[in-house]
Amino acid sequence: MPGTQKSLRLPERIVAEIEEIAKDERRDFTAVTAELLEEAVKARRFPGIVVSEGVRGRRARVAGTGVEVWEIEAVYRSVGRDRARLRKALDRLTEQQISAALAYSENYKDEVDRLVAANEGWTPELVRQKYPFLPVSPGR
Repeated sequence: MPGTQKSLRLPERIVAEIEEIAKDERRDFTAVTAELLEEAVKARRFPGIVVSEGVRGRRARVAGTGVEVWEIEAVYRSVGRDRARLRKALDRLTEQQISAALAYSENYKDEVDRLVAANEGWTPELVRQKYPFLPVSPGR
């Protein structure tokens, strides 16, 4: 990842924690530090949105729900970007949660678009091919 070189002083305990994460993940210190800083910036800019580990990697989610931001964006698109219909479709989320997710989606459009597109690529045939042990309804 190209970037700008900056010098900063970090407390030893933070350096030790980052080094441990880097070792566990078999990644370099700089990459882990950059990822942690990016996630901290996102968390500060979008309260209520967290980046957490899931089955398919680290993803932006609505805090406390497990609902990923890309899922909200996908539903928003499917209802013609109608906020009232979105609220009805996602009635378990508050207006503030939905607003935070949509603001995040707008600001990190490439990230969210990539996840929406990856999800749209799943077809019943692809599921059967990749996971033949899972039952797939013919109509889905």
